[in-house]
Amino acid sequence: MRQTPFYEAHVAAGGKMVDFSGWNLPIHYGSQIKEHEAVRGDAGMFDVSHMLVTDVSGENATAWLQKLLANDVAKLSVVGKALYSPMLNEQGGVMDDLIVYLMNDAKTAYRIVSNGATRDKDSAHFAATAEPFGVSLTPRYDVAMLAIQGPQAVAKLLSIRPAWADTVNALQVFQGAYAEEGWFVARTGYTGEEGVEVILPATEARAFFDALCAAGVAPCGLGARDTLRMEAGMNLYGHDMDEETSPLEAGMGWTVSLTERDFIGKQALVQKKEQGVAVKQVGLLLESRGVLREGMSVVIPNVGTGIITSGTFSPSLKQSIAIARVPKETTDIAQVDIRGSLTDVRVLKLPFVRNGKKQFD
Repeated sequence: MRQTPFYEAHVAAGGKMVDFSGWNLPIHYGSQIKEHEAVRGDAGMFDVSHMLVTDVSGENATAWLQKLLANDVAKLSVVGKALYSPMLNEQGGVMDDLIVYLMNDAKTAYRIVSNGATRDKDSAHFAATAEPFGVSLTPRYDVAMLAIQGPQAVAKLLSIRPAWADTVNALQVFQGAYAEEGWFVARTGYTGEEGVEVILPATEARAFFDALCAAGVAPCGLGARDTLRMEAGMNLYGHDMDEETSPLEAGMGWTVSLTERDFIGKQALVQKKEQGVAVKQVGLLLESRGVLREGMSVVIPNVGTGIITSGTFSPSLKQSIAIARVPKETTDIAQVDIRGSLTDVRVLKLPFVRNGKKQFD
């Protein structure tokens, strides 16, 4: 398995290491629930160094990204501003969801952050599509990435990096900036809570991790990450990326503009939109005992069936929650097949929780 620059820090902090898409990452440090609660009420940190940072440069960088991505990087008008976009195949299926930062005023430099499970496939696709544009791609294997999340995350970060205060406090949502040479700080809402993500030199990873621990930031693993993201209405990692499913069908919260701009997969999306999208994404809440899991069938009386794409137990709500793709006619009545028994669930709009508070009656 691959190891991130924080590996030794995880082991020293008591992390229980597991295989996550070929990466040796902590699932928890003793209590997933306590880690979840730390992020909701105080501050926690997550190693996201398995995600790949790729720096892009060239006179045709904007044109290439407009071809590569379903959403338009021309929307980025301020240096440091970020765009969240699907990257599609020719059939309109989702290869990955990416974050792209504008890195200079001339719009000749960008920074892409791609997901860990798909980073090698993504890099190959970047290279193949960038070649005709003469764009330079630099995978940043020399950096690490840490998400510091929770209502006290920024205060605790600035307690060890007070010189960053003006830069960090000025950041808007989905914006990043260099806090010092080699250290890039951004706000992209990794867990749905307040906080920032820091891209830093890999050689500084252990010292930075230890300093944050000393400042009272709790190390957190994949388990707490999943429950936090689910409560925020995000599918568990990778479960919303399906090369057989378009973003129109996945219900992933993307607003894909099918304008004159051409991009990979556009024609397939236009055709799907003309045919009509038959599904939507909803939240499900189980008010009885049990746990909703990925792959369970959702039955909507007199309408049809759907499927749970992600499910878990919510520590904040003390109930089981799920995200499902269901027929677009679905209202508020549904049942889930739990071990052969149809069990009533509530159909809700996402998210389930925002800023620590439930979003439904």
